[in-house]
Amino acid sequence: MLVAMLNLTRETAEQVMRRGPWLASMTEPFRTELLRHAHLQKFAPDQVVYRHGDAVGGMYGLVAGSLTINSAPPDAASRLIHLGMPGAWTGEGPFLTGQPRRVELRALGGAWMMHVPLDALEQMMARDPGVSRAIAMNTVFTVDVLLRIIHDLQKRDVGRRIASVLQRASWVGDMPIPLSQTDLGIMANASRQQVNTAMQRFARAGWVSYTYRSVTVSNPQALRRFSEGDGSEW
Repeated sequence: MLVAMLNLTRETAEQVMRRGPWLASMTEPFRTELLRHAHLQKFAPDQVVYRHGDAVGGMYGLVAGSLTINSAPPDAASRLIHLGMPGAWTGEGPFLTGQPRRVELRALGGAWMMHVPLDALEQMMARDPGVSRAIAMNTVFTVDVLLRIIHDLQKRDVGRRIASVLQRASWVGDMPIPLSQTDLGIMANASRQQVNTAMQRFARAGWVSYTYRSVTVSNPQALRRFSEGDGSEW
């Protein structure tokens, strides 16, 4: 993945985005038109893509690297809730509603992204009203992910919640993910000690490897089976 980030070409970026769940479900004319307006952008580690409350803007798609999605109700501080998945898009809310951003995106360990400006989306819609429905479909895919997150957080066993977070983190690909145990605890609603205990067990089983500030998931299937109660008891 690091080599891919260093040698990323426009052609490779478009191939990644075309394989993502949303664009893969769209028509070829729509995919071609959207990507024609997309600009390839590089973000440094910890650089903010946009913040909660920022003015209306366009859509972003993650091509390579790692990205955190942080959010909370308006009266609470934003917290880490999910990691971006290569091929996935977000940021269509302002286009659909005309309202400011509701989440924060931040490049975790550096990221390459495709950006389609708001005016380009509006031009596409002016030519074809069906574009609004196509873009709204991305919100449906986002809701599917949020339902998975809620499902995982409702698991009573803390070890299974942590396994669920790690399994979702594997969506970014086979690469070290710069997440600390504190980060994992936030995502799993677990203490740092609980995360540490779980990580030691998962590492002994060969499911993950980790350092102080990164984790690599080597067996997401085993984590998924365990998280759903199909593996050995905690």
